[in-house]
Amino acid sequence: MKPTVAPFPAARLRRTRATPALRSLVRQTSLAPSDFIWPVFLMTGKNGSEPISSMPGVSRLTVDNVVKAAKEAHSLGIPAICLFPYTSMEHRTEDCAEAWNPENLTNRAIRAIKDAVPDIAVMTDIALDPYNINGHDGYVENGQIVNDRTVDALVRMALAQAEAGADILGPSDMMDGRIGAIRSALESEHYQNVTILSYTAKYASAFYGPFRDAVGASGALTGDKNTYQMDPANRDEALRLVERDLNEGADMIMVKPGMPYLDICRQVKDAFGVPTFAYQVSGEYAMLMAASQNGWLDGDKVMLESLLCFKRAGCDGVLTYFAPRAARILNDA
Repeated sequence: MKPTVAPFPAARLRRTRATPALRSLVRQTSLAPSDFIWPVFLMTGKNGSEPISSMPGVSRLTVDNVVKAAKEAHSLGIPAICLFPYTSMEHRTEDCAEAWNPENLTNRAIRAIKDAVPDIAVMTDIALDPYNINGHDGYVENGQIVNDRTVDALVRMALAQAEAGADILGPSDMMDGRIGAIRSALESEHYQNVTILSYTAKYASAFYGPFRDAVGASGALTGDKNTYQMDPANRDEALRLVERDLNEGADMIMVKPGMPYLDICRQVKDAFGVPTFAYQVSGEYAMLMAASQNGWLDGDKVMLESLLCFKRAGCDGVLTYFAPRAARILNDA
C-alpha cells in the first residue's frame, strides 16, 4: 500500500524534525553496542601488539592481550568477539594441518577468552587461507580450488574450534556444501548448541586488501578467488545461497562486504527474515579512517552514520573494527 501524504501546508514534514526531542520520537532505527561483533587479529608471543599499517588504530594482539580486549568488549556491552590468526609461513603448508591443531593460535585464544570472560561469545573464522601455503580458502590441485576435499578439512577445523569452546563458527570459505557437512559433524559430536553464522553472500571484492595484510595472506596468495567468491555484479545468486545455507543448518547469515552491498542486506532480510549480519570490511574501515585522519570527514560522525546504515538496511548486527570506539560513544550518549 502506497503511503499518502496530505498536501502542503496541512502536511509540513519538517515539523517532526524541529527539535531533538521530536526527532528522537520518530526515529526508526537505533544503534547500540549490542549490535556489534568485534573482529580482532591474533599473533604469537606474550604481551605483544603489532600495528597494522593499512588499518590505522588496529593491531595484531598476542593471546594475553586478546583476553584483555575481550574483557574490554564485555565491559562496553559488545556481545561477541571474532578471532582471525596471523599465521607465520612456517605453519602454512599444502595440507593446512595447522587449521585443526588443537593448540593452534585460534584454539588457544578461544580457551583463554572463555576462561576469563565466559559470558562473551567467541566467534571464529573457518577457511584454510591462514594455513594454506597458496593463500587460498581451499586446497589447490593443478591450479584449481577443489571443493569436496576442502570441505572435509573445514569440518575438522570446525570440530577443533567447537571443542576449544567457540560459540559461533563463521565459515568464510564459500565452498559448496560446507554448511551441511559442518552442521552434521557438530550434531554427531554432540556440539548441538554451537551456532553457525555463515558467510553466505561473500563477494570477490577489492575491499579486502588491508585484511590480507593483517593476516599475512597478501604475499601468499597465488591468483584470485573468483571461482569461489561471488561475482560483485550478481544479486539473485545471493538469495539462492542464503536459501541453501539455511536449509543446510546455518543459524545466521552474513553479507560481505557491507556498505557497497546494502541492497543485498535489505533483500536478504526482506526475503527470509532470518538473523542477518554484514561485515564492514577492512577496506571500508581504512577508507573512513584515512579520510578522517586527513581532516576530510568528521571521523566519529561518519563512523556512526556508516554503522547505522547497516541497521536501516535490515541487518541485526555488524562485524566492525570500530566496535569499541563506537560503543564508548554510544554508552556516553
